[in-house]
Amino acid sequence: MSLVKTLPLLLSLSAALGSASAWALPDDNKQPIRIQADEAQLDDKQGVATYKGDVIITQGSMKITGNTVTLTRTAAGDIDVVTSVGNLAYFEQLQKVGDPKPVQAYAVTIQYHAPQNRIVLIDKAKVINEGNTTEGEKIVYDTVKQVANAGRANGTNVTAPRPRIDMVIQPKSKTDQQKAQ
Repeated sequence: MSLVKTLPLLLSLSAALGSASAWALPDDNKQPIRIQADEAQLDDKQGVATYKGDVIITQGSMKITGNTVTLTRTAAGDIDVVTSVGNLAYFEQLQKVGDPKPVQAYAVTIQYHAPQNRIVLIDKAKVINEGNTTEGEKIVYDTVKQVANAGRANGTNVTAPRPRIDMVIQPKSKTDQQKAQ
């Protein structure tokens, strides 16, 4: 399973906000995964790889950064969980060809659970897409149902507790044809 099979949808939170969004660039999951780090520890027997020190992972238009990134694989060799930790960990990806800016996400911890098609942003979680923002202690995104849940990070120590979710939704620009009607 490629690393970007479902990651792009995390940041399509605009879909959860009622606007249509496209999937990630179609060729991203066919691109090689490149990992840059100061250190790498690989345990093939356990199926765990840990990268430390200004870690940068890219695949097509997708980019993940963090101080430490851990990848675990299933017995079959598929990606199981990718965990990026940093101050702040970062994710970006273009959603469609011609997009001027990628969708961006930040959090102290970003977890991608491939088998469950779920992405979790924990602590100082923020998603930016086409000027729309969602911020909270925790944002969980189901990539199959395209449902985002933002709320408190119960049971998790967070560095910046937030009593409420904060969302900003930009008005849609009307086309000339819509204005004429």
